[in-house]
Amino acid sequence: MAGGGNKAVVAALLANTGIAVTKFAAWALTQSASMLAEAIHSLADAGNQVLLLVGAKRAKREADELHQFGFGRERYVYSFIVAIVLFSVGGLFALYEGYHKVHEPHAIEHWKWVPVAVLLVAIMMESFSFRTAIVEANKIRGDIGWTKFIRQARSPELPVILLEDFAALTGLVLALIGVVLTLATGNGVFDGLGSMAIGALLVCVAIFLAIEMKSLLLGESATRESQQKIVAAIENTPGVQRLIHIKTLHLGPEEVLVAAKLGVEPTTDASVVAETIDAAERAIRAAEPMSVHIYLEPDVYHADYTPDERPAVPEAPSH
Repeated sequence: MAGGGNKAVVAALLANTGIAVTKFAAWALTQSASMLAEAIHSLADAGNQVLLLVGAKRAKREADELHQFGFGRERYVYSFIVAIVLFSVGGLFALYEGYHKVHEPHAIEHWKWVPVAVLLVAIMMESFSFRTAIVEANKIRGDIGWTKFIRQARSPELPVILLEDFAALTGLVLALIGVVLTLATGNGVFDGLGSMAIGALLVCVAIFLAIEMKSLLLGESATRESQQKIVAAIENTPGVQRLIHIKTLHLGPEEVLVAAKLGVEPTTDASVVAETIDAAERAIRAAEPMSVHIYLEPDVYHADYTPDERPAVPEAPSH
């Protein structure tokens, strides 16, 4: 895992662990449905951060005979599990608890100040975690917008943490509204509605995350910027007359497979062709260090190659 992603995950883990303990204590005192939903949410988030750290560690294993391209995609697998946990443990439980409280409402009668105080402290702690994720993401985000960054990122940790922290902060505000309205009116229905709103939010975020991680699991190409660097490196290699076509695939967040067919000068000297291919490989790795596996096929260039055989680097599509 990149250092920035690791820092954001650890910050989120520490924050969510502390928040979960505090929320469970507040729920035990007040029996607030919103507080219980938020406690389960924070517990699920803390477990998710552990899953991200485990996935990052397992992805570093050396390639073996069965997995000859390594285990880089294991980070995507664990991130997909995070989406499932967020959907089931966080979202569905909050919806169930809220539905139950709406049909059997109970006002908060004891320790009335506790849930408000806990939620305000939780908002401050969650804001620190969210700020850390934003700072680390800004180091690699460049000039692109947040939505585009999350949808096009090949490393899953920062997008996952950003979405989790955003959902957590929004959920805390919803819980605070539900608790304050319950305390002000004495009607526990507002507490239940707050829990249901939190559940609906978590379900939506989990579905979005699942869609993004599914795309990464299926295999995405290198980003448009990376492909442009690779294409330029190949086309500027002496001896390469033309790049006929190219395909790229992320084997992991920091590992790219490059397969290309090159048009080279006609010659009967195999060593000349080999030198051209070796030079192209060095140029690719210099231009895009993530190019771990490179397979280049030489072909004799003919003038009758049709225009549609020229390599294209399309705009990165939406998942």
